[in-house]
Amino acid sequence: MQRSPYYVFLPVLVCALLWGSAFPCIKLVYQHWGQVGVEVEIWDRWLFAGVRFTLGGLGLLLVAKKPLEEWRKTEKRHLVTLSLGQTFFQYLFFYLGLSLSSGSLGALMAATGSFWWMLLAPLMLGTAWPQVRQWLLLCVGAVGVGMAVYAPGAGAGNPVLGALCIMASTFFGSLGVVTYTKIKETMGSRAATGFSLFFGGVALVLLAAPSWGRLGILFDTYVLGMTLWLAFVSAVGFAIWNALSIQYPVPLLASCRFIIPVCGVVQSLLFLPGESAGWGLIIGGVLVIGSMLYATLSRRD
Repeated sequence: MQRSPYYVFLPVLVCALLWGSAFPCIKLVYQHWGQVGVEVEIWDRWLFAGVRFTLGGLGLLLVAKKPLEEWRKTEKRHLVTLSLGQTFFQYLFFYLGLSLSSGSLGALMAATGSFWWMLLAPLMLGTAWPQVRQWLLLCVGAVGVGMAVYAPGAGAGNPVLGALCIMASTFFGSLGVVTYTKIKETMGSRAATGFSLFFGGVALVLLAAPSWGRLGILFDTYVLGMTLWLAFVSAVGFAIWNALSIQYPVPLLASCRFIIPVCGVVQSLLFLPGESAGWGLIIGGVLVIGSMLYATLSRRD
């Protein structure tokens, strides 16, 4: 029995609220390091990310039904692609991007993930290519990105480089979600997400080897608490999202992703001191999210 598409919105909202909280939480950790006098390099940010995802992955694997049995049945190259896309490369660029831009701008750039889905799904899943109308809407979305980067508001840092990093992050994240459709017959969402987060997190920890000696300095009580919350966000959010990808078509989920950047922008503006939305972020956000939503809802696959 096919599920009604209306049932998708509540779990998507849960994902959006969880993932949206990640933007201000990560920025708050960065600000905390500055306030306590810790000079942070990129290796430290990747170590922070790696610990988060390793813990999140372990937590999911502990509650998965039969992860080892599913591991044996699943083609390993697809698991590697999932781990590299959904976790390692996505968050390698994501944490770098958030260190360069504001939380609200980073959240808005997360909306570009739906555009990547529209391009990757025909290449990897054999769905129909976007029609002329969808291509035009992609161009409108690109204009919106340009406006948001041009006048993002206070606390934006380096908006151009930050936005490019976040867009690269969403590309790899979309690649990972599309890859999950290739292993869903042999591995459930909890095990797949657990392995993806764990192996991607371990890879980030290994990449951040220059910062291993700074664990005690970086992870004080405040940062450790934030890390545990973010690990929970990753585990629950990705488990729900991967489960939804089995039950609903990619275009429908892509149309729902607009809620994620909205939640991220709102939470960033509410909880991050010193951030405000400039006219470019507001108008650009309307163009990006509006064109994305219209493009995916009007598409026929």
